[in-house]
Amino acid sequence: MSAVAATLQRAWLSRGLLAWVLSPVSALMWSLVATRRLAYRLGWLRRHGLPRTVLVVGNRIVGGAGKTPTTLALLTHLRATGWCPGVLTRGYGARHAPGDHALILDAESAPSLTADQTGDEPLLLWRRTGVPLAIDRDRVRGGQALLARHPEIDILVCDDGLQHLRLARDIEVVVFDERGQGNGWLLPAGPLREPIETQPLPGLSAAPLVLYNGCPPSTPLPGFRGAATLGELQALANWWRGVRTEDRPSPADSLARPYLALAGVAHPQRFFDGLRQQGWHITELPLPDHADMATLPWPDQPCDLIVTEKDAVKLAPDRLARERPLTRVWVAPLDFQPEPAFWQALDDALARARRRPAA
Repeated sequence: MSAVAATLQRAWLSRGLLAWVLSPVSALMWSLVATRRLAYRLGWLRRHGLPRTVLVVGNRIVGGAGKTPTTLALLTHLRATGWCPGVLTRGYGARHAPGDHALILDAESAPSLTADQTGDEPLLLWRRTGVPLAIDRDRVRGGQALLARHPEIDILVCDDGLQHLRLARDIEVVVFDERGQGNGWLLPAGPLREPIETQPLPGLSAAPLVLYNGCPPSTPLPGFRGAATLGELQALANWWRGVRTEDRPSPADSLARPYLALAGVAHPQRFFDGLRQQGWHITELPLPDHADMATLPWPDQPCDLIVTEKDAVKLAPDRLARERPLTRVWVAPLDFQPEPAFWQALDDALARARRRPAA
């Protein structure tokens, strides 16, 4: 995280001097957000529907609040309950810059695509679930392209699409973490993308479902809780192949051999703290969110390296065998499980959405 970003993150927790200095810009931001939503509500700006149920996952606060683990949990649940999902995503950081077409990530295209082309989170979603994705800033266009290639899809999950109002939706899942609403102000004086009490646009099959990621409720909004846990380590090559084995280290091994922990995520300290809670003795190697790994950021010396799944998609095993042959790399999967009441509320909303006429 850059020094500027770190300073803003601290300022967003309270209404201190920096926040007050930036507050006039936040007032302008509020007016722009309100005007845009009003334009969609009154039909001055057109919303576009897709001929499938659309479920949007997003957050009102900037930074990683747990959208990707939530999306993974939703995709697993949807498939287990008989749905055939597809994913719409912007593909933050992707070098693919579509002009008039979406990039489709599926079984046919995946062998020829890298995280540089797709963005790290879409490739992670694909490797964990095998669900086809459309990568496009324009989610409507992406959805049309994905359905043309995969007409069997009966529900579209839009990852980080809460503010993409052009796409009409049936269900919204709003994710918060322990930061809650911060100081309650909009960018840049606070961390909010839109006001905490923002009312949804018409068309939802149920009120937005608020989900608190690994923490007690951190805003005044009523919602559901979920628990995030780090799973057992997997060798990088096995993780890439989707193979689970029992050959893995234990926390006691980190007392006898150097262990590094690398995290290029929005809040790397959460990852490091989670490893230490499991008993690992680690040296922290925090990186900026979506770090591209063009240059491997650890020395070529004997050690073990524990990485997040988001970073693992950018570390091809054959490359590491050439450039870091003395390093053993382990992947720590992150699993997120909402409470049963959330799944019941979601299934009820899905049932209502399914009974409605297609767009």
